Amino acid sequence: MASERNIELSSAQGLRAFTMAEGIILIVLGILALVFPIIASAWVTVIVAIAFVVGGIFGWVSNLSRAKRLSRWHCFWRLVTSTLFLVVGFWIIQQFSAGPLSAGLQVAALAYAIGIVFLVEGVVATIVSLSHTNRSGWGWGLANGIVTLILGVLILSMKAWGLLSVLGILVGISFLFSGFDLLAFSAAFHQDSD
Repeated sequence: MASERNIELSSAQGLRAFTMAEGIILIVLGILALVFPIIASAWVTVIVAIAFVVGGIFGWVSNLSRAKRLSRWHCFWRLVTSTLFLVVGFWIIQQFSAGPLSAGLQVAALAYAIGIVFLVEGVVATIVSLSHTNRSGWGWGLANGIVTLILGVLILSMKAWGLLSVLGILVGISFLFSGFDLLAFSAAFHQDSD
């Protein structure tokens, strides 16, 4: 019994430490994004492009290694999707090397996609926090959900030219609230494990 309790306590402490570290990292990234919003906007776009390229390469390798077990039709469409990831990723990277105007257009296009993600994330965070009102710190989750939802609406309603710096600012604000939410959750989780 005592060893099970020790394992459970160790697991809870590990989860708490991981959650705290994640919260602190998000807060630091949020502050950096607020201090350097145009750079943050560009980095977000470049990271997405790199993720697309890596995902496309892994998709090709995975599909070709499993081609004998997949139907031809299934394999074909998976390869099409992987190729699309590669093409879009390389295209975004090429646009960044083509100059500031092309890069700016890529940032603006990605901003709209992030706006949609923020809308969905805001709704989910709000619902999750409202289902945990008996936990201390649930208000941070609600604030995170509402702020993220508002940020999504703001991003989707902006003109493309205004997104170059605003996207970095909005991502910074979202990261800050997410970081504080994680720190509050970590503190509440620690109280429950004592």
